Parts: sequence; C-alpha cells; structure tokens
Amino acid sequence: MSKMNSVYGQGKDNYMFKIRLKSTILVIWFIILTIICLLPIYILVINATRSSDDIALGFSLTPGNSFIKNVKTMLFDDEKPYKSAFKPFYGYRNSLIITCSAAFLTVFFSAMTAYGIHVYDFKLKEISYTFILLIMMVPTQVTSAGFVQFMIKMKLHDTYWPLIIPAIAAPAVVFFMRSYMKSSFPLEIVEAARIDGSNEFRTFVTIAIPMMKPAIAVQAIFAFVATWNNYYTPSMILLGGDKHKQTLPMMIQAVNASDKVYDYGVNYTCIAFSIIPIIIAYIALSRFIIAGVALGGVKE
Repeated sequence: MSKMNSVYGQGKDNYMFKIRLKSTILVIWFIILTIICLLPIYILVINATRSSDDIALGFSLTPGNSFIKNVKTMLFDDEKPYKSAFKPFYGYRNSLIITCSAAFLTVFFSAMTAYGIHVYDFKLKEISYTFILLIMMVPTQVTSAGFVQFMIKMKLHDTYWPLIIPAIAAPAVVFFMRSYMKSSFPLEIVEAARIDGSNEFRTFVTIAIPMMKPAIAVQAIFAFVATWNNYYTPSMILLGGDKHKQTLPMMIQAVNASDKVYDYGVNYTCIAFSIIPIIIAYIALSRFIIAGVALGGVKE
C-alpha cells in the first residue's frame, strides 16, 4: 500500500512539475512577444526626445532632453518646412472625421450583413456569402485607377466622401462577424424577440449588437488603425493640394519627403504625435476584448 502511495505521489509530483514548466515557458514566451511588440513604440518615443545629432550617433534606450525643442521646431519654426507641411490640429481634425466615420460604418454595416446572413434563410444565402468572401481576394490597388476616375466624374474628388462611404463594404469584417455569431449567438433569442413583438431592426440594435460587443470592439480597433494609417487612398483622392484638407499620414509623408532639411528628432516627434489617437482607441476598447476572451473561456 505504501509503495502504491509512493508511486502515486511521484506521478503527481511529475505532473505538477510539467505543468509548472509549461507555465514558465509560456510566461517567458509571452514576455518576449510583449517586448517585441512594445519595443518599436518605445524606441519611437525615446527618439522623439533626442536631437537629430544624437539619433545619428546610434541606438539608445535612454531618453534625451530635446523633446520640447523638437515640439517647438515642429509647430513654430518658420525657417524649417515643418510648420508649413505638418499642421497637427488640421491633421487630427481631418483624420478623426474620416477615421471615426469609416470605422463606425465598417462595424455597423458589417455586423448588420453578418446578422442577416446568420439569422435569415433565403435561396442565395451561401452564394451571397461566397461572393462577399471573393471580394476579399481583390487588392485595392487593382481598382484604384478606376475608382479615382469614377470619383472625378462624379466630382467627389478632393472631398472626404470617397474615403468614408466605401467603408460600408468590408468583407473581411463580415467574415469575422459571422464566424463570431455562429459560435456565440443563438437564434432562439431572435425568435423570442419576435414573439415579444420586436421588429427586425430593433432586434438587431437592442439584442444583437450588445451581444457582439467583443467582436465589434476588435474590428473597430482594426478599422480605426487601418483608416488612420491609410496614406494610399487619401493621396489619390485629395488632389487639390490644400494642406488644411490633408490627413495626418499625408502630412507626415510630406515632412519625411522634404529634401530641404532633415531633422530626425522632429520627424520622430511628428510620428509620435500621430499614434496618440490609436493608443487612446485601444485603451478605450480593450476592456471589451478582455471581456470577450474571458467569456469565451467559460464553459457551461
């Protein structure tokens, strides 16, 4: 009996040792991944505090003392092209108008499309969904020339509408939303709402959207980041050359492309200022992502 207890205790100890070893390896791996993800942002912030000469000397993990000088040069120095090329207040305004509007349209109409495909049964249901997925295979660059010509004919070039309205069609977001609804959205809830007298749109807004908050938060972050960092499409649509209409990525590109003077510290400061809204958006929506992960990890 004592021998059996000894074997059982040894087996239990080996099992616990394997669990602790696996947990330790996972923690170390996740720490490495976190460092890899955060190191570029940290270097960006550090370089924004250093002077151009210090940055030219090489890499550093310690902040400098030139941040205030870089900000003043970026905003107020008339002798350098930063004041004429980089107008952060106009850039923030323009980018926020385009990004917030496009992100809202993307998640709302993609969620509505996924809801319709998931809830309703109709003859062309699978064909429609397959067609939506096929659109994902068409690169934006293939249709960009025709898109620009079409916008010019409609006299919508040099406006924000071509940068906002097409966000309604987001096949990748539809795919993600439908996959999420198939795993966590029971159709019985819709039937119960119909019995209670709720119309279809009200059911979608008051029942489906609250249940899809984690998925909507994830896709809202992705849509916000993609639209905020988008330089390709705005540079083709905003053809007037008016600095007050340009987005922040267009202004940063103008600063980096300037051949008159190249101040590394000021350039890094411009980029650091441009990522602030992205960080704020992630912090504001991250709690929904964490809630969704926690919800998905609970088994009934």
